[in-house]
Order: sequence, then C-alpha cells, then structure tokens
Amino acid sequence: MNTPAARPRLPVGLTLLLCAAATPLNAQVVDRKERAQAPAEEAAPLLDREAIARTISKGLEYLLANQNADGSFGGIKNATFTTSFANPATFKCWQIGASALAVRSLLELGQSDAAHGAVERGLDFLVANAEPLRPADWDVDNNWAIIYGLDAVARALRDPRYAAGTARHDELRAAAAKQIQGLAKYQSPRGGWGYYADPNSGWRPDWATSFTTAAAVLALVEAKQSGLEVDEKVFRAGVKAVRMARLPNGAYDYEVSAVPGHLTLESINQVKGSLGRIQVCNLALYRAGDDIGTDQLARGLQDFVRDHKFLAVARNKPIPHEAYYANAAYFYLFAHYYAAQVLELLPADQRAPFAEFVQAGILDASQPDGSMWDFYIASNTKAYGTAFGILGLQRTLDATK
Repeated sequence: MNTPAARPRLPVGLTLLLCAAATPLNAQVVDRKERAQAPAEEAAPLLDREAIARTISKGLEYLLANQNADGSFGGIKNATFTTSFANPATFKCWQIGASALAVRSLLELGQSDAAHGAVERGLDFLVANAEPLRPADWDVDNNWAIIYGLDAVARALRDPRYAAGTARHDELRAAAAKQIQGLAKYQSPRGGWGYYADPNSGWRPDWATSFTTAAAVLALVEAKQSGLEVDEKVFRAGVKAVRMARLPNGAYDYEVSAVPGHLTLESINQVKGSLGRIQVCNLALYRAGDDIGTDQLARGLQDFVRDHKFLAVARNKPIPHEAYYANAAYFYLFAHYYAAQVLELLPADQRAPFAEFVQAGILDASQPDGSMWDFYIASNTKAYGTAFGILGLQRTLDATK
C-alpha cells in the first residue's frame, strides 16, 4: 500500500454521488465572481433569500426522511469501487462523522418536533459511539468521527434543552470527555491530525494534514466554549501545526511537515490546489486567536472566488485528485461550508458579494430530492454533503441580515 503522503484524501466530511461531470462556471457565476472581486458598494443584491430558505428546508426534510433506526445517518450501503481500501470499521467511522454533521445541522436549523426528535436519536448514536475504533494500523479515519462528533456534542451542550442539571447534559459531557481524550491519543508528534498512518511506525500516527488538523482545532474551540476541559498543550500544538502548514502565497501545505514539499507549478500545494484547505485553516487560526486578521481572511476568500473553477471542475468526479492541481470532488462542499463561516468574520459591508458567490456554489451541488453531494463513495455521502450545504447557506443568510 502507498504511503500516506502518496495518497492524499479528504474527510468523511466530503463524499457524495458518482455520475455527472461538473459543469464549468456559467456566465451567471462568472458575473458573481466579478462582483465578489469588486468594491462592496458595487455589489448586486444577494440571491433570493426565500429561495435559499426553501433549499435549506428541503435539505432538512431530506435528512429527516433518511435517518436510520439507531439514530445514525448514512452507512455502508451503496458503496462504489472507490471504497475498495476500506473495511467495515472505516465505514463506521465515516458514518459517525456524517451523522454528527447531520445532527449538528438539525440541532442548529431544525424547528419542528420531528427535527427535535431526530436530534435526540442522533445524540443517542453519538454518545454510544464516542470512542470509535481505529480501522487499521494504516487507517485513522476514526479521527473524522471524533472531530465532528466532538463538534456536534459541544454545540449541543450549549442548547437550552441540554442545560446543566438535565440527564442529557451529563451524558453529553461524558461523551465529549472521551472525544477530547481521543484527539489527544491520536495527535501526531507534529501536533496535527491525519487519517492515515505509517503501518510500520509506532501506534501513535505520525502523519498529519493541515485541513484535518484545522477541523480538530475548531472542534476543540467549540469544546472550550462549552466549558469542557481541554489540554492546552494539545490545543496549542494543533494550532502550531496549522500555522506551520501556511505558505507565503496564502495556500496551506497538504501535510504538516517541517519543510513544504510538492511545490511544482501544478502542485496541490499551489493556491489553486489549496482551495479546499485555505478557508478551514484560516478559520481555525483566527478562532484560536493566532496571528491572522480579517485582511488575510478576505484574501483567502478572494483566492476562493478567483480560482473557484478548479474546485468546480473536480465536483462529481469519481477518482480522487484527478482534476487540475490535484483537486478532488470531496473538497467542494467542505470548502464552501468553511468559506461561509469565514465571511461571517469580515466587516459587515464586505460580506455580501462573497456570500452570494458561496450561495451559488452550494446551490450547484443541490439535488431535486433536497440532498447535496459532490463525491460519492457510499450512503454517508448525502448525509454530510447536505449538512455542509444547508449549514453553509444559513451562514450566508445570517451574515447578510
């Protein structure tokens, strides 16, 4: 089997349906790109807010209609040839991560009794799976389950329904403590987190990626905000690892390493190949209180707008990293989800053009059944893709009220 560095792959946070090749940006989207790069006062109105709200509602309906009996979402069903490297434990880790994102979206956006019931069942599943098994000596996809599981549980702890004194509150705190311990256990000596490991090294994974690490840092930020105990050494090592991966051109190295590699002209570490990583890494550094300001956040969004076609052309492609600059389909909704969170941090008068562009990109991935996807690997795909999409759309609406 290849070494981890030779086969970069992204999170559970990004697998969806096969078929259809991604369409190039049409004239309307190109026009949005021009507006996003123009001064704020020249920006045209956002897309129809009611239409965006209907898309979010359809996404929620899709999730409610597709929750499993045990409270989970997705699973090993309808797997494709691209999953040949995975074993059942890998699929379970992806399912936990996908379920966490689905629960998080229902927790944040669901208003109905049905949504509240789905959250309760989903939290039961997450609590029961707070210590996901490592799938293999070379496979630590359990990190995705821990990261997004912690994010969902930490946010649930701030919901009034699960306030201190309730039985659910104590359950959630116990689950979060296990998840935090899991991040400490699987943290690389480099300070970051990955999803593969060298099978010939010690049990502690040595390989880490910038975007997995950034997602873990953000989960730990949420844990801290929920009053959970986080080892500051673990947290600061994670922040340092993200910072180490930052390159002078605004891109982030795929890996966490002392010396950046793969810097050829069409490398995944060029800005055009880093579009799926820039937003989450910038966001993690900013929310961790590191040395990054809103000017750098804006620069990352400008890169996202300018070079978006390199993400768009990869969407729906069945083979990872087959597109220009080694972009993979599963970078797509992941990138838009974090871009939506980044634009919230900009001054209010700078948000609208970026929000419109992010909205348009997410809508391109929406399906008639209410789901969203960018890369298919198994039925986990639509669960986390839909969650990324509707959470991103809601953030763009909130940021431009």
